[in-house]
Amino acid sequence: MSVELIDVHKIYKTKYYEVRAINGITMKIEDGEFIAIMGPSGSGKSTLLYLIGCLDRPTKGEVVIDGVETSKLSDDELTRLRREKLGFVFQQYNLISTLTALENVELPMIFRGVPKNERKRKAMELLRLIGIEDVAERKPMEISGGQQQRVAIARAMANEPEILLCDEPTGNLDSKSGRQIMGIIKELNEEKGVTVILVTHDPSMAEFAERIVRLRDGRLQDVP
Repeated sequence: MSVELIDVHKIYKTKYYEVRAINGITMKIEDGEFIAIMGPSGSGKSTLLYLIGCLDRPTKGEVVIDGVETSKLSDDELTRLRREKLGFVFQQYNLISTLTALENVELPMIFRGVPKNERKRKAMELLRLIGIEDVAERKPMEISGGQQQRVAIARAMANEPEILLCDEPTGNLDSKSGRQIMGIIKELNEEKGVTVILVTHDPSMAEFAERIVRLRDGRLQDVP
């Protein structure tokens, strides 16, 4: 699934001043591509990811996903797009502490109305795919950070998204665990054709991408 941004701006206004988080970005991400977005803190990396992921709307400009201009979608249509086409992996994992690893992976399928037996089978299949089926019945606090992030990736893949958006997914991990996580994400990109958009400050993690785009002050520095 492709993504296109056309003269996208995002301005946050307060009573006394405004912050221009994104300043006129135009770029295209091809179907099945793996790109990394890099830049210093405050450059607009996460804001750009949230705009692409329809977690926020641009102040000006167009975000087009698979030929659809997202600003023209209703809130319900945006929710459906996020649920059915997009997967999110964050630095903080965002797992539900009272649920087991298996139940965390099942959660998106519950919201989509997948029958219980089918979602349990698929959740276990996903945990097996990323090599942690043995922690299926453990809760997040009972497993390592690397294992928690693997659960988060499995959860993100539960509804078979066409685009995977990753915001500093290895930021809380040691270098070995970080490379293992990036290996899983790269495998999903290559074997399942998932379009991957990665925000990272770590050049060694960005090396997994096919293309790197750099931001500074909300503007693209180069678009190879």
